[in-house]
Amino acid sequence: MGNQASTKIRPADRLASVSEYYFSRKLKEVAQMNAEGKNVISLGIGSPDMPPSQEAIERLCTEAHNPDGHGYMPYVGVPELRQAFADWYRKWYGVELDPKTEIQPLIGSKEGILHVTLAFVNPGEQVLVPNPGYPTYTSLSKILGAEVVNYDLKEENGWMPDWEQLEQMDLSRVKLMWTNYPNMPTGANATPELYERLVDFARRKQIVIVNDNPYSFILNDHPLSILNVPGAKECCIEFNSMSKSHNMPGWRIAMLASNADFIQWVLKVKSNIDSGMFRAMQLAAATALEAEQDWYAGNNRNYANRRALAGAIMDTLGCAYDKRQVGMFLWGRIPDSCGNVEELTERVLHEARVFLTPGFIFGSNGNRYIRISLCCKDDKLAEALERIKRLENK
Repeated sequence: MGNQASTKIRPADRLASVSEYYFSRKLKEVAQMNAEGKNVISLGIGSPDMPPSQEAIERLCTEAHNPDGHGYMPYVGVPELRQAFADWYRKWYGVELDPKTEIQPLIGSKEGILHVTLAFVNPGEQVLVPNPGYPTYTSLSKILGAEVVNYDLKEENGWMPDWEQLEQMDLSRVKLMWTNYPNMPTGANATPELYERLVDFARRKQIVIVNDNPYSFILNDHPLSILNVPGAKECCIEFNSMSKSHNMPGWRIAMLASNADFIQWVLKVKSNIDSGMFRAMQLAAATALEAEQDWYAGNNRNYANRRALAGAIMDTLGCAYDKRQVGMFLWGRIPDSCGNVEELTERVLHEARVFLTPGFIFGSNGNRYIRISLCCKDDKLAEALERIKRLENK
């Protein structure tokens, strides 16, 4: 009876435009292999495996004991967290933000992609999405009825936008342009010139640039913000996240910064969808944002060691990669002798029991690339390298 009834119910049409997130699907396969005792080393997802600062954890514990700290929190975030984000932007990026009106805390950046799209894009209007790029820019836009228009990032251009291509596009229906520098998956770093060009482009074309900026503290000596550019606040929104920079992915704490009007529009959407975060977490996040240079440097020493091991894996597989990459991944081009990228990643998964990310999940311009996550302990990475060496020497 139950089966008969359920066959008459169909999901919403919008589900036809997206599939289950690749990692959601693939990590189930990896979990099944592990259940069978195959001991897969996952170098797939970028989930930092190091802890946040000790001070942040202690603040969380202390504040959680406050009997008055468990109620609903304001949608705009507690003042202490907004102030901490403003201080952090001033200290590290040299950007002045009004904590009351120009900062909106988020329950992770993924949530921010939803809110910004709902606040700016009508169904049928267009958004520019990088190829390769974070799959959620595409999938959420489609779910919300926006039309995705890809713009190319290519290795020969240093993974920067192809300005000639962009200038020739019909942008009359484009509302947003998603950018992500330092770039994921390619590791291309931001430059002041890139940000200046983006702001100029946004102004002339009357579109909003949304720069997703979670990687600027990982293996990168000079964090930059698009909001460094004079006048950027009028036409740009920047996301920042504590997931990568402060080892807090499971905490789901991020923010966006822009002009007061844009913040209000986003808040109008957000306040109808979710609620504020647990007070203790917000205050602990504010403490984490007070970290000094030595904390970031310690984090990066670990990533530098891992980066060397990831480079050795790339070399063993015959992949070519740019040594100037920043961020918590290594992106490499597969050898010409390889038929396609999935052939390589599936062979490595099933024969060496190491999970690498195939670049096609980021778009067609990633078809000949793999991505290795540095979110894995050194000994595991070293073991992955040994397994791949044995596979390649067969």
